[in-house]
Parts: sequence; C-alpha cells; structure tokens
Amino acid sequence: MASSKKLSDRRTQRTRKRIRARSGDRPRLSVFRSGRHIYAQIINDGDGRTMAAASSLEKTLRESLKSGATKDAAGAVGKLVAERAAAQGVKEVVFDRGGYRYHGRVKALAEAAREGGLAF
Repeated sequence: MASSKKLSDRRTQRTRKRIRARSGDRPRLSVFRSGRHIYAQIINDGDGRTMAAASSLEKTLRESLKSGATKDAAGAVGKLVAERAAAQGVKEVVFDRGGYRYHGRVKALAEAAREGGLAF
C-alpha cells in the first residue's frame, strides 16, 4: 500500500503535468500550504526561474496577521504575489494548486490574486 506522502506526490505531479500540457508559454502560479503558513510563487518553467514570490512568513504580513494559517493570510499573500507579478510585467498565469483541493485557503489565495490583477 502506498504511503500518504507518495499519494500526495502523485497528485502533485499529475496536476503539474496537466498544467504544463495546457499552459502554452504562461508562467505558473504555484501554491504550497503547510499547517502554519501558505506560500505562493510565480515560476517561468521555460527558464526555470522564480519571477515573484510571497508567503505568510514575510515580516510585513506577520505583523498584521494573527496567524499564517488562515484564509485572511492566504488572501494577503495572494494580493502581494499579484502586486509583485505586475511589477515584473506578468498579467496571465496558470494556477497550480499543487494537488490541494480548490477550497479554503487555496481558494482564498486564488481569488485575492485575481482581484490583484492576475488572470487565470
């Protein structure tokens, strides 16, 4: 029987494979959530480099948020990564939920990034 880590890795790889097949040349907005924080980064897979990143660990967000594991924190990270992407000239991305369900914190981050100006 496969362990939960292996099953999680399979879901992540399956999601990324579908995204790469359909993305064209758009960068990928990748989300990682842990029990305490949430992280987002915009990755250009063609160059293999990160164009913009934000997380609930950043000092400005930690001071204003009660916890890094809430929907409010996810929304703040989504807005911040959208601002940084706009500064890099990125307007359209592909959303990589990383095997997580589109629900709760992941959904809050995605909606805040859309409000911040990213299209996906």
